[in-house]
Amino acid sequence: MTGQAEARVEVVGSVPAALGISKGRVAAAARFFAVRSRARVGGVWHEVVVHLVRDAASDAMHRAILGVEGATDVITQAYDAVPPEQPGLYGELFVNTDQALRAAPRRRGWSPAKELLLYVAHGMDHLSGADDAAENDYRRMRRRELKWLNSLKY
Repeated sequence: MTGQAEARVEVVGSVPAALGISKGRVAAAARFFAVRSRARVGGVWHEVVVHLVRDAASDAMHRAILGVEGATDVITQAYDAVPPEQPGLYGELFVNTDQALRAAPRRRGWSPAKELLLYVAHGMDHLSGADDAAENDYRRMRRRELKWLNSLKY
């Protein structure tokens, strides 16, 4: 970081009790991932809003933003500043809590909370411009996100 203030990170929505993590811990993790993602590329990050959503909202956002039918794990949307906003990154993540609950049991030793935080890390990685369309890029992103996740105390 170059001495610039950290981005404001807000988490909206509710965390299902079955995830086993508090909204405050999700917010702290989101700030942690935002700092690492921004440090990877530099620049000014002003605000990131993390929306915790269920399948229906994920499906609606997936259709509206990417034109793809069906719920997904995380949808990332970055915005350019609109005057009088200061130049820099403004973004939103739409993180699917239902998907985290479904996917976690398929991973050995993996909790629903860890799955949810992986989605937040993945979304923050996308905000920094990382792309996972190619297999090599996907693997690079996943290694980085797991490193962030493993260094997080939650």
